[in-house]
Amino acid sequence: MPASRKAAVAVVGAGDFIGGAIAERFAAEGYRVFGGRRNGDKLAPLKHKIEAAGGRFEARTLDARQEDQVAAFMAEADADQPLDVMIFNVGANVNFPILDTTERVFRKVWEMACEAGFLSGREAARRMLERGSGSIFFTGATASMRGNPGYAAFASAKAGLRAVAQTMARELGPKNIHVAHLIIDAGVDTAFVRERIAAARGAGALEGLPPDTLMDPASIAQAYWMLHQQARDAWTFELDLRPYGETW
Repeated sequence: MPASRKAAVAVVGAGDFIGGAIAERFAAEGYRVFGGRRNGDKLAPLKHKIEAAGGRFEARTLDARQEDQVAAFMAEADADQPLDVMIFNVGANVNFPILDTTERVFRKVWEMACEAGFLSGREAARRMLERGSGSIFFTGATASMRGNPGYAAFASAKAGLRAVAQTMARELGPKNIHVAHLIIDAGVDTAFVRERIAAARGAGALEGLPPDTLMDPASIAQAYWMLHQQARDAWTFELDLRPYGETW
């Protein structure tokens, strides 16, 4: 474990897979990591794992759709050490035929995947602008780029998040804040994804999966770390990640 850095990282949507791996990666570099999710008590295993490895992790309950909660979360992350990185990693992936997509579902998905990203990005930028530096990264998906059957709610929200990120990149880049949008264009190796594959193709489909067909959350986390290390004369705005065998 490297020496502790005098800087903090905020992970909004520090879940069990991508968000957790991102938190581990930055903690391994000595950052104090603040992780937020709707049920903060579910972060206990991640906190134990990071701290057992010598890292620093603060677990918080956070509803990223609530402006006051997001503002308080970012203020706390920035209080003792400067907030150097903010990563928005809320998913909200649902699949409903268009006639089964209720107004409530559409609105809730938009609030989770788009509005929450705007609130998180804005509140992080508010603090980073005071120092003139920082990184703000947003997790996107295949749906950020195109809609597919059953994904009207998810695709519209993710496309909106991409537009928010692009707007922020153009506005904040000249002020020395690196804003990037990452497209995760494949299944991530999680229990949920494996269950969906088994349900759609049969249990035997998992045994026939070639190595590295699904994305390792740690590999995704490494991409976020790489972006944060970029020199500003070659900043990346958009990075799409997929396994070698993914059709695209």
